[in-house]
Amino acid sequence: MGIKKFKPTTSSRRWMEGSDFSEITKDRPTKSLLLPLKKTGGRNSYGRITTRHKGGGHKRMLRIIDFKRDLFNMPAKVISIEYDPNRSARIALVEYPTKERRYILAPVGLGVGDEVVSSNQKDIEIKIGNCLLLRYIPNGTPIHNIELNKGRGGQIVRSAGVSAQIMAKEDKYAHVRLPSTEVRLIDLDCYATIGQISNIEHEAITIGKAGRSRWLGIRPTVRGAAMNPVDHPHGGGEGKAGQGNPHPVSPWGQPSKGFKTRKKRKYSDKFIVKRGK
Repeated sequence: MGIKKFKPTTSSRRWMEGSDFSEITKDRPTKSLLLPLKKTGGRNSYGRITTRHKGGGHKRMLRIIDFKRDLFNMPAKVISIEYDPNRSARIALVEYPTKERRYILAPVGLGVGDEVVSSNQKDIEIKIGNCLLLRYIPNGTPIHNIELNKGRGGQIVRSAGVSAQIMAKEDKYAHVRLPSTEVRLIDLDCYATIGQISNIEHEAITIGKAGRSRWLGIRPTVRGAAMNPVDHPHGGGEGKAGQGNPHPVSPWGQPSKGFKTRKKRKYSDKFIVKRGK
């Protein structure tokens, strides 16, 4: 894993950076683990834009990822480390003794030929890629792909380079510090995978040019101050005018810098011990 820089053959190429894909061991995905991925262009079932700045992008196929890891006490052998266009992390193709193959999120240090296991028992080795109940994972161990509800599969800590940590265990809950520094209570009977997610250098990559954003399905974002008053609260004015609004706001008037939009009485408030940054 590393960052690759390009020779400045064009103006945009000068600043462009990308992954060297040195950890990738297989070019083509496994066909039986693919599904077609339909694009929405940010539009809902009525055809109205509900998420701005989305559209276009390269055609992709969805990789079916095993977030549940529900084949217990069966060691699986890592066959390959692959690229997934739908996520920032790398994925690993594993094969079970029954010859069934599945994709899992690849942690740092997992290589071809390694064995991983998912278990609900206590005496399983604390090894990178193994999936265990939180009650059997020692405090301070880096973990990822953590369940929030028993049996639902991993929902949080799945992005490139991130990991969480068990701070303490109390009653039937574990105090887990998330990448945001938030400390949250999670049931001890929820599963998590040992290790830090792969592709650590992802956040250091410079896109370099507008076209590369379009490949990713990201459309241009226009400043409100460049619009007319009918289009945005910051619009209008003679020449290069200020925003004209007491605070930076969205096109619909909602404050857009630091304004808290979380519900005042959300059901999960009782599970949050310390707020994140």
